[in-house]
Amino acid sequence: QVQLVESGGGLVQAGGSLRLSCAASGRTFSSYDMGWFRQAPGKDREFVAAIKWSGISTYYPNSVKGRFTISRDNAKNTVYLQMNSLKPEDTAEYYCAARAGYGALRLGVDEYDYWGQGTQVTVSS
Repeated sequence: QVQLVESGGGLVQAGGSLRLSCAASGRTFSSYDMGWFRQAPGKDREFVAAIKWSGISTYYPNSVKGRFTISRDNAKNTVYLQMNSLKPEDTAEYYCAARAGYGALRLGVDEYDYWGQGTQVTVSS
C-alpha cells in the first residue's frame, strides 16, 4: 500500500513556474514508478509525466515536453513536478500516481494503482 499526498499547487500568471511535490508513505516507494496526471473541468484525466523507480527514465507528452520536469528523491519518498513557462491551458487539478515498477513506463490512467487527492493549479492569462 502506498499513500500519496500532493502539495505545491496555486495561482500563477502565464509564463510563471510552480513545483509540485508528492509525498509517499511506505518503505517501498523506491520500487514504484511514479506518474503525474491532470484533469481540467469537463475533461478526461490526462498523462503529464512519468518516472521509473530508479529515476533513470522519464517520459512526457508533447504538450509539456521542454516545460515540465519530473524528478524523485527516494530517500525522501517524494516525487516532484517542476513546471515552467506555464500556460492558461495548464490549469487543472494535478494528481500523482504510483504503480509497481516493472516493465516500461506507463501512460494510462488505468495502469496506476495508487492516487493522491490532487492539488489545484490555476494559470491566469
